[in-house]
Amino acid sequence: MSRDWVRLGHAIEAARDAKGMTQVALASAADISESTVQNLESGVERKRQPPSLKKVEVALGWAPGSAESILSGGEPVPLVETPQVEAARPADDGTAGLPLRIVQELSDGPLLDTTVLPLSGDSRMVIVVKGTPDASPEQIRRDLLAWAKAQALLQDLDSGPESSDTAN
Repeated sequence: MSRDWVRLGHAIEAARDAKGMTQVALASAADISESTVQNLESGVERKRQPPSLKKVEVALGWAPGSAESILSGGEPVPLVETPQVEAARPADDGTAGLPLRIVQELSDGPLLDTTVLPLSGDSRMVIVVKGTPDASPEQIRRDLLAWAKAQALLQDLDSGPESSDTAN
C-alpha cells in the first residue's frame, strides 16, 4: 500500500495553521528542528516514518498513530481525554486517574529526575523530567542542566516576596 507523504505534509501544515503556530513554534513545541518541520510539510517520500513524527503528533494534539492514519488515507485522531478511556485502563499500572496525555508522556523516553514541590496548604506539585527516547549522553547532560536551572527557579517561586498563603 502506498503512503501519501504529500497528504501528511498538508495535514501537518493545516493543523499547525489551525493552531496559529509557525513552523518555528511547532518545532519548539515538538522539540525538533525547524528544518525537520519543513521537511515533513514538504511531503518528501520516505521509506520509513521518522521518529520526529511522534513528537509532532503530540505537539499538534493528535493521538498516537495519527500520522500513519493520514499516510494511509485516513484522518488524524484528536487526543481526547475521556473518562471512559481512563476507566478502561488497568488500575494496577500506576497510571489510574491520569490523563492519557500524561500517561503517553510518562511512557516515552528515559526518566531523568523527579521532584515534589510544596504549594500552599497541603497541595503539592509533582514534576517528572523525561528525556528524548534516543537521546545521546550529551543531550541527556544538556537536559539535566536545563532541568537544574528550571528547578532552581521553581523552588525560588515559593520563597519570593509574592508567596503567601493569603495571596491569591
